[in-house]
Amino acid sequence: MVEKVPMTQGGFVKLQEELRFRQQEERPRIIEAIAEARAHGDLSENAEYHAAKEAQSHNEGRVAELEDLTARAEVIDLSKMSGTTIKFGATIKLVDEDSNEQKTYQIVGDQEADVKQGRISISSPIARALIGKEVGDSIEVHAPGGSRGYEILSINWG
Repeated sequence: MVEKVPMTQGGFVKLQEELRFRQQEERPRIIEAIAEARAHGDLSENAEYHAAKEAQSHNEGRVAELEDLTARAEVIDLSKMSGTTIKFGATIKLVDEDSNEQKTYQIVGDQEADVKQGRISISSPIARALIGKEVGDSIEVHAPGGSRGYEILSINWG
């Protein structure tokens, strides 16, 4: 059975854009660079040729990965999400019980996570601790930096 990859509509669009770029712009550019380097003669000592072949290998690997991800994507429509318990797509405001620092996170798919922008992966320790909880609940997150306690202040959708 094919394992679906949950993601938001925005995350899916970004993957599609990267796939299009790599297939329609990057691939032809690399092919041209290989042809140009090949024209320089002896391939065994041709650094430009080897660099272009390595770039091609990297690009084609990422294309394959993106094709797989977009094929298995399960796009979650956040506009249809609601409820009082935390699940995929929720935006949660937390307060650190030790420092009283407030943080806001949205739970998203692994491919679109970016902590600096407040998007945490569904498989991260903090997201796993939050799933199923409600406003007012306290959670303890066991992360590499040690355990932290948080209280859930609010849950928003969209």
